[in-house]
Amino acid sequence: MKLLVTGGAGFIGSNFTRYWSTAHPDDDVVVLDALTYAGCRESLGDLDDRISFVHGDIGNTDHVVEVLDRYAVDVVVNFAAESHNSLAIIDPERFFRTNVTGTVGLLEAARAYGGLTRFHHVSTCEVYGDLDLDAQDAFTEESPYRPRTPYNASKAAADHAVRAYALTYGLPISITNCANNYGPYQFPEKLIPLFTALALQDQPLPLYASKDNRREWIHVLDHARAIDLVIHTGQPGETYHVGTGDEYSIEEIADRILVELGKPDTLKTTVPDRPSHDRRYLLDSSKIRNELGFTPSIPFDQGISETIQWYRGNEGWWRPLMGRAPVQESAAWQSRS
Repeated sequence: MKLLVTGGAGFIGSNFTRYWSTAHPDDDVVVLDALTYAGCRESLGDLDDRISFVHGDIGNTDHVVEVLDRYAVDVVVNFAAESHNSLAIIDPERFFRTNVTGTVGLLEAARAYGGLTRFHHVSTCEVYGDLDLDAQDAFTEESPYRPRTPYNASKAAADHAVRAYALTYGLPISITNCANNYGPYQFPEKLIPLFTALALQDQPLPLYASKDNRREWIHVLDHARAIDLVIHTGQPGETYHVGTGDEYSIEEIADRILVELGKPDTLKTTVPDRPSHDRRYLLDSSKIRNELGFTPSIPFDQGISETIQWYRGNEGWWRPLMGRAPVQESAAWQSRS
């Protein structure tokens, strides 16, 4: 199989590329990434002899068609997206440009190329809006889209575009909506790497006033395994939720980081909430479990400990990224999701 992984230098994309190269060593993997601020070529450095890397933008349809032709690609896996909720509040146009217009450009390239056996689009639980903290229900694949932030709305629009291309042009698509990912190589603007980096430097951990807001968490390698199953055994045209049922509040995550690193509770501080801060996400993942046999393999206690220790041991990877401009801009809202 020949895969084109878009956004493959980002957090989830680079972990997926690493996973696929190990699980399917006979497959050819091509990474296409624009290397915007959160795209780190260094995250793929140890894979240089196993993958092909192309610097490019998914919105450049002609270039993407050229790449598809050159490498005779069978499957596209689209991770390319702007994903930082706080930055989306400051610069929403950037998110709609990449996540909507860019995705349509990629879809147009896939349609023009005509040789794909699957176009897999990676989405998020956030397209559904949020749940009450005390709610007993979870989002299903049939739940209505009710995005509440520019980022969520841009991802929801991209999902609709993917489905429209399937129905209108017969493109063989699949979509996964996933829970919050954690693991190595996550850009240090997100909750776990940022709080870990701050704690390691004995700096305050800024928790929103709504620090009891909860997220469902999945290790990035379990997410990669789920996408593998969908590509190989999932039905074209279908959507699958990828989650674990493991829910933890923002403060609970902060507490785990402090305990793991032996840092005092006094490092926690409270900051004002950001606009439209979703309270809770939880996915019903019974479809992918029952139909494709997916079961998460990394318990949260193990995964979070290993992740914190990875950042502790890889300061040379994350420290140079802390000063990149968008991180400073988005600090105005202290985003955590």
